[in-house]
Amino acid sequence: MRSLPTISLALCLALSPPAWAESVRILVQSSPLAGSQYYAVGEFWGELRVGDRLDLIREPDNRHDRHAIRVEWRGHKLGYVPRAENRAVAAALDGGDRLVARISRLTEHSNPWRRVEFEVFAEL
Repeated sequence: MRSLPTISLALCLALSPPAWAESVRILVQSSPLAGSQYYAVGEFWGELRVGDRLDLIREPDNRHDRHAIRVEWRGHKLGYVPRAENRAVAAALDGGDRLVARISRLTEHSNPWRRVEFEVFAEL
């Protein structure tokens, strides 16, 4: 026999998800930030925090990569989604999917590819 709290939780989950959750996020990818050594990461290093929201901005006219996605923090360009990992995210953004991103790891490292990691989520 199930306990009352388990049944109540099961009913809550099955009958009324909007009552307890505004949205569902599905992890699409986790990546290092590309090009951070050329942009504002150094300038804002002391202010960046794990969990901070990042904006993903498509650059379809980028002369180096037609799938380019710029990564910004509070309006400051930090770098890009790595070229080897940007096609699916670019296609999703181009298709109107709602994607959100956040800083998942910050590490003081001599290799710029290991300093900032971020996650991209599809929001349903």
